[in-house]
Amino acid sequence: MAVMAIANIRKAVQSLNPHKMREAAGRPIQIALYANSHDAYRRMEDFFLQGLEERRRRESLEALTRGPFAGQALKYDLAIYDESVVAPARALIFNHSAPELLVKKVLAKHEDLAIPLSRRFLPFRTAYSRSVIKSVSNENALFSLATALPDIIPSFIQLPWAVAEFASDSAFLTMNQIRMAFLLAAASDRPVGYMEQKSQIASVIGSAFGWRALARQLIGKVPFGGGLIPKAGIAYAATRVVGLSLERYYSLGYTYTSEERESLYREAFRQGKQVARQVLKAVRPDLVKEEDAAAAKASASKAPQSTWARPAPSEPRA
Repeated sequence: MAVMAIANIRKAVQSLNPHKMREAAGRPIQIALYANSHDAYRRMEDFFLQGLEERRRRESLEALTRGPFAGQALKYDLAIYDESVVAPARALIFNHSAPELLVKKVLAKHEDLAIPLSRRFLPFRTAYSRSVIKSVSNENALFSLATALPDIIPSFIQLPWAVAEFASDSAFLTMNQIRMAFLLAAASDRPVGYMEQKSQIASVIGSAFGWRALARQLIGKVPFGGGLIPKAGIAYAATRVVGLSLERYYSLGYTYTSEERESLYREAFRQGKQVARQVLKAVRPDLVKEEDAAAAKASASKAPQSTWARPAPSEPRA
């Protein structure tokens, strides 16, 4: 069975192409800033450039232009107006007291700019990385439900790939975690690719067998319908812990301790079960009742112990 699982994972991983992520990370970007004073411009620039080392700060500053003429507007990817100036309708506004609102709005309206913005500016990197982790964790939880309820779930949710394209949960979830690793690396100004991230990818593939064994153990001990929510919770928790560990490593150079990962896993397992429960409640409320009945009979409820390996460090950046 392990050999078959490895073969399925390998086939799925081969369908991934990190070239698009590398291309997006290297995409040039230009941002026009509009304000009414030097101090206002400085506040905007300081927000964008916060936390960057001197070399990267100089490079990223080149992407910001103060008050270009209106006739030059088309050469810029974004135009951002300080709250102190009159801005066009539906313009992007920088509010000094709540700058995170600008980040949220830009990422929502300009998905194609998410990676290049994140690579150059930390406020966008943090928001985008957390968004990627949440999105992929949800996808993996929903996929684990889709394989159990193929006639219902795909009509209710949209996954990035067709369920039938994958021979096993292991193949899909592992491939999606590796895709997440590519996206996080690209957004974090790190090298992207199989060779460039071989340590992290090896860790993701190795950890797949831990959650696979846990999910099989859960489902094997309960009748059909029972165990679906915990299984989805495991898929969600595994993916979230991998993503948070990679994000921390790319930003700080080290990952979580075993105790910290266990705490993250328990909380993510709880969140993942909530996600699965909401989906099942919408499409198969009868199964939710079965899940609740099975849980009520259990003498104790405890999240399965995490067996996910720490993403192995790669060569530190210069």
